[in-house]
Amino acid sequence: MGEVEEEVIERGNWGSKADFLLSCIGFAVGLGNVWRFPYLAYSDGGATFLIPYIIMLILAGLPLFYMELALGQFASEGPITVWKVSPIFTGIGFAMVWISATVSIYYNVIITWAIYYMFVSFVSLDDKLPWQTCNNTFNTEKCRIEPYPDVLSMNESFAEKAIWGEMFKRNCVADRIAWENITTPYNLTNVAEINSTISVSKEFKKGFADCKFEYKTSSEEYFNNFVLRMDQSVGLEDVGMVSVKNVLTLLVAWLLIFACLMKGVKSSGKVVYFTATFPYIVLVILLVRGVTLPGYMKGIEFYVIPKVEKLADFTVWGHAATQIFYSLGPGFGGLMTMSSYNKFKNNCYVDAVVVAVINCSTSIFAGFAIFSLLGFMAERTNQDIENVVDQGTGLAFIAYPEGIAQLPAAPVFAFLFFFMLLTLGLDSQFAMMETVISAFTDMFPGKLRKHKVLFTLFCCTVGFIAGIPLVTEGGIYVFNLFNSYTGSYQLILVSLAELVAIMYVYGINNFCKDIEMMIGYPPNIYWKAMWFVITPGVIVFIVISFAYGHVRLTYGTYTYPDWGEAVGWLFVAIPLIMMVVTAIYMVFKMGLRDALRPLPTWGPAMPEDKIGRYAAVNYGYDNEGGDLPFTVVNGKEPVNPEDVKPHYINEKL
Repeated sequence: MGEVEEEVIERGNWGSKADFLLSCIGFAVGLGNVWRFPYLAYSDGGATFLIPYIIMLILAGLPLFYMELALGQFASEGPITVWKVSPIFTGIGFAMVWISATVSIYYNVIITWAIYYMFVSFVSLDDKLPWQTCNNTFNTEKCRIEPYPDVLSMNESFAEKAIWGEMFKRNCVADRIAWENITTPYNLTNVAEINSTISVSKEFKKGFADCKFEYKTSSEEYFNNFVLRMDQSVGLEDVGMVSVKNVLTLLVAWLLIFACLMKGVKSSGKVVYFTATFPYIVLVILLVRGVTLPGYMKGIEFYVIPKVEKLADFTVWGHAATQIFYSLGPGFGGLMTMSSYNKFKNNCYVDAVVVAVINCSTSIFAGFAIFSLLGFMAERTNQDIENVVDQGTGLAFIAYPEGIAQLPAAPVFAFLFFFMLLTLGLDSQFAMMETVISAFTDMFPGKLRKHKVLFTLFCCTVGFIAGIPLVTEGGIYVFNLFNSYTGSYQLILVSLAELVAIMYVYGINNFCKDIEMMIGYPPNIYWKAMWFVITPGVIVFIVISFAYGHVRLTYGTYTYPDWGEAVGWLFVAIPLIMMVVTAIYMVFKMGLRDALRPLPTWGPAMPEDKIGRYAAVNYGYDNEGGDLPFTVVNGKEPVNPEDVKPHYINEKL
């Protein structure tokens, strides 16, 4: 066999089509679907968020998803070595690897919390869950687990006691009526006029919001005060001590990742048969239970009834675009990595559409499950839906556990739920870590592929050490910094650079011909229009909306200091610096003209797939369909491509 074929065999391939498809679904359908998406919908007006979300899927997410799958599959290369297509853009690959590596650090902390909750649920199988009661050491006087009083079903005598004993502070309401002239539409002159009907009206609740008794669920206090211990930290300025229980659980999480990745896609491709399908069973169970809880309809209405005025907010559109990028995964390099292990003739077009539709449908479906629980929490804690949860992590580790606590055999369902979070997280973590590992093993195949197990262990060890600051008492503030700045702005800019490289420098016509070689037909006008005009324009719009809508980073009532913001922007800048520095290096090394053009080794990896312009003797082509300045002989890569004598247009061997 030739050298090229031997290298592909050493690199590995998916065991079957299902391995790849389920891995893609697992990568796209992750924690973001049950944690990040519902929180963004929650903070951006419920159904209002769905409109820009679906538009961004059509205009940006899906075209980029298909482009990356096709590019990786065509060349059978990871995110760094695939840029043989145009070496000046090799920095895009380094940026992708950096993004995947940094996101993996904080993403595995979420998996750590899921594992910890799973352990706690397991040891509580014969008893109650810790957050089912308010008599724990981590609880405060604000903790409430009793159902909120339904004053409309009471006689006025009992209703009056409930209003002033559990809902509103009587003296506060009286003072505001007397001194601040707050009467609401009911023209109140004193508290004696307030009855059960008035007390539950939206106008009254809004007018006297500051006079409400404030409650917290036990699940919220368990997460904040016991699991995170954030009450022991003041912020980034003093993150406190390392949480022993959390750092040991983090170690377990990284050992689990190592065990699943040590054999590459051959091992992780089998794990996803379970991890990619099990979450749907649990989501159905949670939705069924959620719609049987009091107050669920408030949450569902908030989710499905749009607030049209929110569509004028650039920030909402920016959040929708970020979630599409975060969830589908363009810009991470994971899609290229996974598709690079495909067979050359695999229909990646069908894969792209199927996975994207499943991903977004899962997000919307998960939204119904969580908003039913948010409605219940609003009912229980005497708050409006908008104020129930402070941050995105609270949805997965406060809202869901609170709903689960109401189920019969709650520890069993809690175990299943957090097991689901674990499986959701593992799929995405597999892809991101495999991106990092494969990128370096592709760059140094002779040295690293034969020691891939040890190199995988090394990468996981680095990830564990880097994650330790995130499991300190103030680790949630570090976590939020990573979450806000490592997988958002730079993903969009990296994707824009990809489009420029492939559609304008390499040439959209050449790319479409490459796809036709694989699947038998070229992309239609929709894909061409998206890739060449609309998607780049949408990305530019997103960048502008981010710049316009950016606000200082906060977590709850904590505002990040200037140096904390600077660290966040450094996370954003590093991938961009990588692209610029690498481009300058390639121009210096190769010259501008050759750095823009494909290397002699660009094309299908296997000799039998090198047909047409990639045939045995190939003069290549440029981005207008002309010849390229190189020749590939007998379908083999030159040992030293830079030593190959250039052959220009119409020049013969």
